[in-house]
Amino acid sequence: MPRIGVFVCWCGSNIGGVLDCPAIAQEAASFPGVVFSTEYKYVCSDPGQKLIVDAIKEHRLERVVVASCSPRLHEETFRQVLRRSGLNPYFLEMANLREHCSWVHPDTPEQAQRKAVDLVRRAAAKAARLEPLFPGKIPVVRRCLVIGGGIAGIQTALDVADAGLEVLLVEREPTIGGNMVKLDKTFPTLDCSACISTPKMVAAAQHPNIKLYTYAQVEEITGYIGNFKARIRQKARFVDHAKCTGCGTCWTKCPVSVPDDFNLGLGERGAIHIPFPQAVPNKPVIDLAHCRRSTRGKCGACAKLCPAGAIDYEQKDEFIEAEVGAIVVATGYGLFPWEKVYGEYGYGRFPDVITGLMFERMVNASGPTSGKIQRPSSGKEPRTVVFIQCVGSRDEARGKEYCSRFCCMYTAKHAHQVLEKIPGSEVYVFYIDVRTFGKGYEEFYRRVQDEGAVYIRGRVSKVYQDGSKLIVKGADTLLGEQVEIAADMVVLATGAVPAAGAADVARMIGIPQDKDGFFQEAHPKLRPVETHTGGVFLAGTCQGPKDIPDTVSQASGAAAKVCGLLLKDELETNPLVSRVNEALCTGCLACQPVCPYRAIQPVTITERLPGQPPRERVVARVNEGLCQGCGACTVACRAGAIDLKGFTNKQLLAEVDALCL
Repeated sequence: MPRIGVFVCWCGSNIGGVLDCPAIAQEAASFPGVVFSTEYKYVCSDPGQKLIVDAIKEHRLERVVVASCSPRLHEETFRQVLRRSGLNPYFLEMANLREHCSWVHPDTPEQAQRKAVDLVRRAAAKAARLEPLFPGKIPVVRRCLVIGGGIAGIQTALDVADAGLEVLLVEREPTIGGNMVKLDKTFPTLDCSACISTPKMVAAAQHPNIKLYTYAQVEEITGYIGNFKARIRQKARFVDHAKCTGCGTCWTKCPVSVPDDFNLGLGERGAIHIPFPQAVPNKPVIDLAHCRRSTRGKCGACAKLCPAGAIDYEQKDEFIEAEVGAIVVATGYGLFPWEKVYGEYGYGRFPDVITGLMFERMVNASGPTSGKIQRPSSGKEPRTVVFIQCVGSRDEARGKEYCSRFCCMYTAKHAHQVLEKIPGSEVYVFYIDVRTFGKGYEEFYRRVQDEGAVYIRGRVSKVYQDGSKLIVKGADTLLGEQVEIAADMVVLATGAVPAAGAADVARMIGIPQDKDGFFQEAHPKLRPVETHTGGVFLAGTCQGPKDIPDTVSQASGAAAKVCGLLLKDELETNPLVSRVNEALCTGCLACQPVCPYRAIQPVTITERLPGQPPRERVVARVNEGLCQGCGACTVACRAGAIDLKGFTNKQLLAEVDALCL
């Protein structure tokens, strides 16, 4: 029986305020194999760690049990303590007394005390059967793939590239920049969005360590941390960008006129086009769905007029195979499809009902109206503008229950812009609650109120047309009165949702999604940019709604994680992975479809039995670089051939036996 030491942590009052920690330590001293047991206020502190180191040496401890908070918080901390003491770091077992006892049973301390003792007994029984585990070594490809070319992807790419590492930046649109380049000004400083984003776009395109793929998408990801393989589809642009000089002759002469999707239908563009004047790359693509040469077999004006001979109607999609060591997902966000849900606001029927992003394009100097605020129906200047908050957000019945965070502030910015650009105008904002969470945000909100914006707490029930006016009917819940406003234009603050195609990216890479479809981080506080798939990181609003400063901060955090990973010569693999006893494996492969990380593959082995000719059979084999130790395969194995290191069947059964005593 190994010599076991038990250390019970008070965690201040988190555990000690409910449980009698000295009594737990005293009872643990009687468990089989336990030769030392003690308690301390904060075992994770420097004195607490020294207590463990000294006890290991003095009492010749061979296994350690720490009864404290969640292993997700400090398991790695205590493993390093064992390493410093000369023990294998996986000779550690933790009992979670905080989340499993004191926090969930604060009103029943006697029952919580008994449960805590049982948890420590369970941990000691397992600790006696722990085996030494050793991480493996794998080489690292010093190249990073960034999926998404918005401000998060650009910032990540620049930070990683500045560290001397190669970056592949893949963006599905014809230009990088994402949603940020569609904005006019940024709150609360009201500095120009383009003045911030376009220099970064140019820097990313010109950086010697960044290979830029626009109008492209990642088709497939295989491999594991440090050694991923990516297949990128470069969609046909029908313009040879190697020849194109971006002179503009083609798109200015195109006879086709279709709604401009970059301007959300507020303007028009040709079949051959660039999204906006500052696009990067500043070279066009052809929209075959609207090109007359494609749809009618006629025209070809762009090819005739192009001085560089860059038009290539026969261009095909190309595929690029690349090896990368890390992946950063920065796919951004989309807008809640409110027009399908909130029919009472009249979208599609009333052209003067627009979204906040449409307002951004309207008020932008490079937008379809050259920065002039106009009614889409008539082109006239609106005198009364109504803003409706939380369209699709904080609405459990029809929308999303979460707050999209930045809507309150961009509505305040829009209200300011109306009052600034249209002297004598009237602005009304219907809101549920105003949330100004960032630095300088509350001051900006109060400034807009001082400028004349009228905030009305209440929802809007209906918007309908009456002559040239839009009648907005709602309620003022503070005054307890019905409100009716005759408006010239209505602007809706639509909530943020995951970008289109996010679910496909999640399945391809193996990233879990939360209930709303945003990518799930490994830990909301301690690992906010990491995922449960090793080597895959998150940046920006693909993880959840956030404003520009938070997005850029997270992007730099993801870049730091990538650099910390790729600047190593070799990586240590996680030893807490599944292993297959090939002698027991029947080759049914029931384990393969349940593995969320695609870590199990069939292999053919040659079996040689005494007195029998060799025979080939199929068995399952675990790729330890991909396996994350979730254990799903162990319960799916019909033959009982799979065990999870650190959580073997014998170890788990020992815990059950200890609890049954």
